Amino acid sequence: MKHPDDENELFHRLEADMAADSGGEVVDLDKARSARDQSADSDPTPSADDIIHVTDSNNTRDLDAFRDLDARHKESADPDPTARMVVDQPTVKAAGPGYLGRLLAAQRRPVVPLWLKSVAELKTAAAWVARHYAHSVGYHALRSPVYAARLTLQAPSGAAKFVGGTMRWAADREGEPVRLAAVRREDAAEYLKLSRQRDGRVRLRALVTVLAMFTGLGAALALYVLAPDWLQAVSVGAVVMALGVAGRKADAPVIHRAVELPKAVKLTSDIVLRSLGSLGIPAINQAQGKGRDGFEFTAPITRDGPGWRAEGNLPYGVTVTDIIERRERLASGLRRPLGCVWPEAVPDQHTGHLVLWVGDQDMSKAKKPAWPLLKSGSTDLFKPVAFGTDQRGRWVEITLMYIAAVIGAIPRMGKTFLLRLLLLIAALDPRAELHTYDLKGTGDLDPVGERVAHRHRAGDEEGDIEYALRDLRALRDELRRRAKVIRSLPRDICPESKVTSELANKKSLGLHPIVVGVDECQVWFEHEKYGKELEEICTDLVKRGPATGIVLLLATQRPDAKALPTGISANASARFCLKVMGQLENDMVLGTSAYKRGVRATMFSWGDKGIHYFVGEGSDARIVGSVYVDAPNAESIAARARKLREAAGTLSGHALGEEPETDASTSYDLLADILAVIPADEPKVWSETVVSRLAELRPEVYDGWDPEALAAALKPNGIATVQVGRRIEGKFTNKRGVDRSHITAAVAERDEKRDAG
Repeated sequence: MKHPDDENELFHRLEADMAADSGGEVVDLDKARSARDQSADSDPTPSADDIIHVTDSNNTRDLDAFRDLDARHKESADPDPTARMVVDQPTVKAAGPGYLGRLLAAQRRPVVPLWLKSVAELKTAAAWVARHYAHSVGYHALRSPVYAARLTLQAPSGAAKFVGGTMRWAADREGEPVRLAAVRREDAAEYLKLSRQRDGRVRLRALVTVLAMFTGLGAALALYVLAPDWLQAVSVGAVVMALGVAGRKADAPVIHRAVELPKAVKLTSDIVLRSLGSLGIPAINQAQGKGRDGFEFTAPITRDGPGWRAEGNLPYGVTVTDIIERRERLASGLRRPLGCVWPEAVPDQHTGHLVLWVGDQDMSKAKKPAWPLLKSGSTDLFKPVAFGTDQRGRWVEITLMYIAAVIGAIPRMGKTFLLRLLLLIAALDPRAELHTYDLKGTGDLDPVGERVAHRHRAGDEEGDIEYALRDLRALRDELRRRAKVIRSLPRDICPESKVTSELANKKSLGLHPIVVGVDECQVWFEHEKYGKELEEICTDLVKRGPATGIVLLLATQRPDAKALPTGISANASARFCLKVMGQLENDMVLGTSAYKRGVRATMFSWGDKGIHYFVGEGSDARIVGSVYVDAPNAESIAARARKLREAAGTLSGHALGEEPETDASTSYDLLADILAVIPADEPKVWSETVVSRLAELRPEVYDGWDPEALAAALKPNGIATVQVGRRIEGKFTNKRGVDRSHITAAVAERDEKRDAG
């Protein structure tokens, strides 16, 4: 509540304003208040009627405001403890930010349109325009004889219309209804005036007609006598065509459209409000029921690429997520196909700020621009490469280095094709070493794997899993080697402690990019025997691999905690989520709380193959339609990638028919070997002693192992090393070691599960 002194000041200021405007009589507030103080029953505060007598009826509203203020002042003198307190006090000046504050909060539109800033988009748009008009010219050129014949048949009718129209104009027939009206009114003066006007017009127009006729006949005679044959033919043809155009019927066009443009209704505010009102959201319906709009537009509805963009604020309490959940009903309200309607949230705005983009065509059916790498070109994995387009047809790029990626979707939505596309991009960098694993076994990755991959397998047989395990163990060793190389490099050569394009070019360092692509990765992590070790290595590659130039791309059709371990999904910096069925799968791929933020791959329909949410490249989630590369085109691109490798001398491994040496480690049991080298009378042994004895037992398997490698190998079995203390030469020493009882318990538990299975 305002203090009474503040109220008095407000009364004085408003008194002066009203007196100046209305000429009313003003009673001094202090005198009136003194008079009231003399009466015991009177209120110490004067009423509005005591303060001012208004003589102008236009000030009735101001008088009502005074009375309301007077009533609030009386209430403040003797407040009711049960009454609701008014928190929004009346103010004289408008509240809110000043002019400078509004400028600082304003959103400036770009001076140069985004499509002009991208050379690739400008070239694509120019090519589309050129092809459109080239098609139109060719279409009409082929049908020009038909057009000419049609116009020739219509020329007599056109000539008759031309002669008749000329005669009506010369006779001033357009003024005849006015003259007849004057006759019907028997207005002789007006009729005589109109007749004189008509006679003057007829004389002038008759003269013009005669002169034009003689001029035309003279020109025709001159052309016939002096002009060459081709000019005569062109002149006669032009006259015939002109008469044919004049004689055509309105419902029978001579020329048909060469291109049938999509019939998309212009998006208007009425259509947007109608569609939002049909969603059944109470807050929107209540606002519209009270005569208010259920949506506050913050910018004009404009064209945005091949579609319309509407932006504004939803009613209080309604979020963009509420709209996304009802996307099908929204599309029905807009009378547009589902693939045309894309409601989106704005990351920098509040959760009720909606951007609605309505395309002219279904995103899944709209023709995409030609992929630049389809026919020619190579890539640099350290630079962005286009891999898809957004709803507006603009290219979306990805940088494959320094990332680990997860691709999730239900079957038959384009997951494998997207993984193959990313591997093709990697293959076009001749420095990249590819390791491809098709655990579905259908051969979808064979175009890349058979031609350029260093390691490749298709299938989920026991031998395929062991092949992959040996490869991943080698990659883990390679990761450690690379970390040591990077650490040893001078700061001026490697300032950020990670692989760069320049370092990748130095073959002596061996820091070339390594890209591992795995389709149906859940087969690895759910494997009974090697699943834990495969998960352990992949988690290590996801966490430490990007800085050392190792990229892991994992795709699965069952994105849950078991098929996609949390340690992997939580550290993947690039995420691709095609259609999934529930919130759990959505958040496993796109990140925790993505579903609550409105990033919902559940809204994609069954026809949205290849369309997905993409999180990466430092941006918020974007809807992207990946480039579709079928098997023949994939073979062609892979063949081009092989030629690049042959020229650079980087073709190796499986692509050359070379198979890795057989690793005996997958044929022996680590736990059984440890029990063999630790006798029962040694309950605890240092790790360095264990690896030394293992190397003596099987040098082809354990040679080169250190205590760290032993600890990493035991971890997937649920066994951790422990502190082991020993007294040597009177000095007590603590080191990490192995507790034999832990090994025995793990072996017993494993055998029990095997027997039960």
